[in-house]
Amino acid sequence: MIGRTEYLDRLLSFRDKQLIKVVTGIRRCGKSTLLDLFREELIKIGVTDRQIVSINFEDAENEPLTERNALYAHIKERLIPDKMNYIILDEIQHVGEWQRVVDSLFIKRNCDVYITGSNAYLLSGELATLLSGRYIEIKMLPLSFAEYISALGGKTELSRKYTSYLTNSSFPYALELRKTKDIRAYLDGIYNSVVLKDVVKRKKVADVSALESVIRFMFDNIGNISSAKSIADTLTSAGRKISAHTVESYLEALCDSFILYKAGRYDVKGKQNLKTGEKYYVADIGLRYYLLGAQKADMGRALENVVYLELLRRGCDVRIGKAGNNEIDFVATNEDGLLYFQVALTVRDENTLTRELKPLDNIADHNPKYLLTLDDDPESSHNGIRQIYALDWLLG
Repeated sequence: MIGRTEYLDRLLSFRDKQLIKVVTGIRRCGKSTLLDLFREELIKIGVTDRQIVSINFEDAENEPLTERNALYAHIKERLIPDKMNYIILDEIQHVGEWQRVVDSLFIKRNCDVYITGSNAYLLSGELATLLSGRYIEIKMLPLSFAEYISALGGKTELSRKYTSYLTNSSFPYALELRKTKDIRAYLDGIYNSVVLKDVVKRKKVADVSALESVIRFMFDNIGNISSAKSIADTLTSAGRKISAHTVESYLEALCDSFILYKAGRYDVKGKQNLKTGEKYYVADIGLRYYLLGAQKADMGRALENVVYLELLRRGCDVRIGKAGNNEIDFVATNEDGLLYFQVALTVRDENTLTRELKPLDNIADHNPKYLLTLDDDPESSHNGIRQIYALDWLLG
């Protein structure tokens, strides 16, 4: 079992705090395992089994509890009056009006509530109103490269392991599978679960093939500036007639299901967020290989995708930078301020190096600037811009 220390530490830091702990992320990214690890930690510090009420709503045995009154009654009769009770509700979106149950448990002083869900709309609408200011969200992703390397046991042969990380997927259970056909079957299950359960069902999609055309287009265009209109125009010209409104609806649902992530644009000189010109990235490059095949590998954009997700893991708000006519791959904001990143497969050609450095060189402020590449060279500096081997950076 992979430790997922970063997420586990956050859960433990909020233990017994008067907040609902909400863990969100794409299906099979490790949310259930995280809660199992959390439960083990509770036992280690003296919490008894009777104080823990844990329910996974993807287990068919718990289907009778997906009715809110039945769920509340089930939990209430198991509460120990003079002890803190830990309520763990996994994939709670399967419960009708689950917000009412969570709110009722939250107001009890002897209940510490933890929930997970595979949809961003878990925290929208009614819940946001009902529980405003009373929950903390922990956004979970599949394995980072550092977690992947840790699970494989050692930092040797980093380049080969990085290739495996991309092609064999960063979903935790993929590490248990040795054969390519088994990994593909596993990814097929994840893909269809997300598309059919989280998107088709929620959006009541009638033309599933049109949705899949949009998904294939987005997977093929990670790191490219996209808009609903441009996507609709491209697909229509290729023979798949679809409206910009429909594309926009699909993109929203795909982002809500955490299979895609959207990065907006930031005007570095004007110091403001822009409303157009966003890019999209996929939650796992292995899913991209599964859907598009190896001929669509494009290692440069795959690296950009991996760096984007890593910045999210490190708690950054990440946007695409615009500085005049130049584009900066990522402008990341954290508690310390702004960070600028350019990402390139290789810059050993002098002209390529000059091209990649130019957008960063033209930024007048003194915030940290990085150039990340897959050139396994010693770290160097170009007028204050740090050039770092991307795999070293990913390992922290």
